[in-house]
Amino acid sequence: MSVMILKGCICWSLNPDQLETVENGFLVVENGLVEGVYRELPEKFRTLPVTDYTDKLILPGMTDLHIHAPQFPYRGLGMDLELLAWLEAYAFPEEAKYADIEYADRAYEIFTEHLLHSETTRASIFATLHVPATLLLMDKLEKTGLITYVGKVNMDRNSPEILTESSAQKSAKATEQWIRQVRERGYQRTKPILTPRFTPSCSDELMYRLRDLQLQYDLPLQSHLSENRGEVAWVKELCPDTSFYGEAYEQFGLFGGDHPCIMAHCVYSSEEEEELMKKNGVFIAHSPESNMNVASGIAPISRYLDHGLKVGLATDVAGGSHESMFRAMQHALQASKLRWRLVDETIRPLTFERAFYIATMGGGEFFGKVGSFMPGYAFDALVMDDANLKHPQPLTVRERLERLIYLADRTNLQAKYADGKKILG
Repeated sequence: MSVMILKGCICWSLNPDQLETVENGFLVVENGLVEGVYRELPEKFRTLPVTDYTDKLILPGMTDLHIHAPQFPYRGLGMDLELLAWLEAYAFPEEAKYADIEYADRAYEIFTEHLLHSETTRASIFATLHVPATLLLMDKLEKTGLITYVGKVNMDRNSPEILTESSAQKSAKATEQWIRQVRERGYQRTKPILTPRFTPSCSDELMYRLRDLQLQYDLPLQSHLSENRGEVAWVKELCPDTSFYGEAYEQFGLFGGDHPCIMAHCVYSSEEEEELMKKNGVFIAHSPESNMNVASGIAPISRYLDHGLKVGLATDVAGGSHESMFRAMQHALQASKLRWRLVDETIRPLTFERAFYIATMGGGEFFGKVGSFMPGYAFDALVMDDANLKHPQPLTVRERLERLIYLADRTNLQAKYADGKKILG
């Protein structure tokens, strides 16, 4: 049996509203899983070595539930545009460049280096429709030690010619070839996820074919949902027989239920859509900065949590301008307060506890028992040194954690663990 023991100021969620902290306690890991957190080390472990992070903060690793790897080069550009115009002006021209494997190599090297040095230990990632570039991205991610899902994107309609696959049959065939190549490469920490970009870019025939692939290869799925009013109206035109956006996926069996599913944004989900997401166990990837940057709006995340839906947090680069989950927490808190004050005062703003939960345990659940230090959870962790953030007053561990979310940068990250293995520091 492999045992690892860390000492430090330990913080983790028990549920959306309860945050636990132990000052200079002991975190015991057995065979890559959390055995327990103790204020005093039990007798049976006292002869074992301890990795000493005294006075440093030890947090669960964070899950970025929605991020576009090929968009990383132009983050921070076009933030004065709305979603559909922004896609045409920036997203599609940039993603077309990944037909060039040399460009993809340079761009994805930068992306993976930044992700490794961020607060993210697990992520669900969009690539492009280009199979060689997507495999290259997966090669690079596997080397980092991060735990990821990566999707080859599907697009066979309503897209620029250079990014439109010529038929549903060819799109599905390329996707199946990619899945087989992924399996042949035998990745341990990098897995495939089906990725129809969104309903407007995928024909009915393609959606049926993706459902066949999902059943054949037992794969999860990620896409976009109810992000922007113009997009929602467009889907209604394309799918007149559906009563809400989620049904455009549900009609093909691509909306959770028997296979895990992530839907990014959900800013304008109706009560019926919300009920179906809850019934099917769909994960909502809350992308607060992106929703503000491309003028989509503010998702009612507190309501979703109150109603028992599955919610994780996302940076959504390059709608979001950065890869930091700490900053995503900031934006989630700020956006929820604006929604409460300006839109609907019946929906309370997020608390710090809830923002921390969706960044860790909420999104982590997509990967299993991930994102907490409760017994049996996979050991993903960040070790943060906040000694450079000087203060004259005494602070509790919780106060230090909250302050860290707003003030830290990558220099504060001292070590990083994913699935029981140290990958940084």
